[in-house]
Amino acid sequence: MSSPDVVKRRLKIGGNRREKKKNPSNVLMENPRNVSLRKQTHAAWMFLAIPLLFFLIFSILPLILAAGTSLTDYSVIQAPNWVGLQNFIEVFKDPFFWVAMKNTFYYTILFVPLGLVVSLGTALLLNRQTWSAKIFRTLFYIPVVSSSVATAIIWAWVLNKDKGMLNSLLGWFGIPGPSWLDDPRYTMLAIVLMSVWAGFGTNMIIFLGGLQSVPTELKEAARLDGANSWQVLLNVTIPSIRPTMFLVTIQLIIGSFQVFDQAYLLTGGGPGTATVTIVYYIFNQGFGSLKMGYASALSFVLFAVILVFSLINMRIVNKEDSE
Repeated sequence: MSSPDVVKRRLKIGGNRREKKKNPSNVLMENPRNVSLRKQTHAAWMFLAIPLLFFLIFSILPLILAAGTSLTDYSVIQAPNWVGLQNFIEVFKDPFFWVAMKNTFYYTILFVPLGLVVSLGTALLLNRQTWSAKIFRTLFYIPVVSSSVATAIIWAWVLNKDKGMLNSLLGWFGIPGPSWLDDPRYTMLAIVLMSVWAGFGTNMIIFLGGLQSVPTELKEAARLDGANSWQVLLNVTIPSIRPTMFLVTIQLIIGSFQVFDQAYLLTGGGPGTATVTIVYYIFNQGFGSLKMGYASALSFVLFAVILVFSLINMRIVNKEDSE
């Protein structure tokens, strides 16, 4: 290669190097949108860090410890002894477990439909923008944030056999009031009434959110076609809030299987074993008999039952949606 060609080549290489320094072509400029997305992701994880930490400490860690405890014979005052699946085998042989499950199923059958009807009916009545509706929404939500002990005291007075408000009301119609808290035929119904009154405010608010999201155009179109209020409710409103009804139903089922404080405060599980629910039985085994391992096994059996019922309900709802 001749010397002029060498000089030209060197000048060309030098020029390219200077051009790369000014605007390097081998370095890709990062998209500002990607930078913004990465910053938002980092900020989101920073906000989620503390809630996730609390969730791990107060939910996941106790779940892991309970799983380990369920495989041991642990009485709190002594070191745990490994027993494997023996606690789970004993659960299904325990006659009191089946009594508690029967009472819990009975409570669920009464509580879930009644709670659904009361909360939905109240939401339909209060689904309007008036000052009176807003006041009643607040009043109906007060029992949700009230103490369980205070609620039990109120209902013990309401259900009193001789001077209770409910029996006095029945007496006006010539109906003799039963002994709500002493007769095994009525004690579970008494607990259901108290539970519905104490908790329907939450589901009422959820239903109000679902009802207010129903398009008014659908209702107006149905009325133009000659539908009355009842037909609009059944054919327009109810189908439109089906996801909300699924959410409320799942919450009611889970809450019914976890009922404890109503039975503990109002009837103490009595008379006899008429109101001993599964959570009440778990409490007695864990803190009464100090059988923490057995109580943990009962808790996981209860978790499995709740999971099965939730999946069944989900399957039914998905089947209806597909049709």
